Amino acid sequence: MAKKVDGVYDSDPIKNPDAVKFDHLDYIDVLNKGLGVMDSTAASLCMDNGIPIIVFNLTVKGNILKSVMGESIGTYVGR
Repeated sequence: MAKKVDGVYDSDPIKNPDAVKFDHLDYIDVLNKGLGVMDSTAASLCMDNGIPIIVFNLTVKGNILKSVMGESIGTYVGR
């Protein structure tokens, strides 16, 4: 999931300079914490079907390739 930020945070990192970035989250954490990374229906569908999500910054050159190649960038959402 390509965004303008480099992962999932506990609050908006643009508005809150003290926001904490998550390296890994379980699907249920995204739903329970109400994190604004995606809507709850999409998160539930991914959870039900075991589809992992990698949230990364689209504006950084090379991040798409890094994501596809399995490098650890952004936030991994899955089991």
